Amino acid sequence: MIRESTVKRKTSEVEVYTKINIDGEGKYKIDTGIPFFNHMLEQLAKHGLFDIEISAKGDTEIDFHHTVEDVGIALGEAFSQALGDKKGIKRYGFSSIPFDETLSSSSLDLSGRPFFIFKVDMPSTKVGEFDVELTREFFQSFTNNIKANIHIETKYGTNNHHIIESIFKSIAKSLDLATTYDPRSNTIPSTKGNL
Repeated sequence: MIRESTVKRKTSEVEVYTKINIDGEGKYKIDTGIPFFNHMLEQLAKHGLFDIEISAKGDTEIDFHHTVEDVGIALGEAFSQALGDKKGIKRYGFSSIPFDETLSSSSLDLSGRPFFIFKVDMPSTKVGEFDVELTREFFQSFTNNIKANIHIETKYGTNNHHIIESIFKSIAKSLDLATTYDPRSNTIPSTKGNL
């Protein structure tokens, strides 16, 4: 079964094209018009071994908020569609990722029930031109649209770039684990019979 999906999203503020292959090799082609955000999405693809294409054109002359949020929506939808009925997946994923002085952890459940916890303190408001608050906005949108329970926590860290990158890498590894097929099961991983 090929777990691929393409999502196109167009509003008066942003146009997003997203294509993913869950069972990829970590290949990526990403252009959101926001260099730091591109770099973070590349981490998600590379360390999760997902093939991801994203093209976004938004009103970045105003700010980056709409583009970041809509990419989160489209990418979450793409993962949700590609996962299908989730038959045979491990469902749960977790990881802790260090980056120099920083340690970030994530846990997720592909439960079909969106819930998001973000326990992260950042020492300043920007990385270059990127507002650090948009990290939370991205993952909130992603959570709502992949329909998962996602908890993110940075245990410690002093460099915003390191904090955000360790978060993206941690989510990549957690998502890779959760979407992996369990060789011992060919059923939907829930006593309810669906997710």
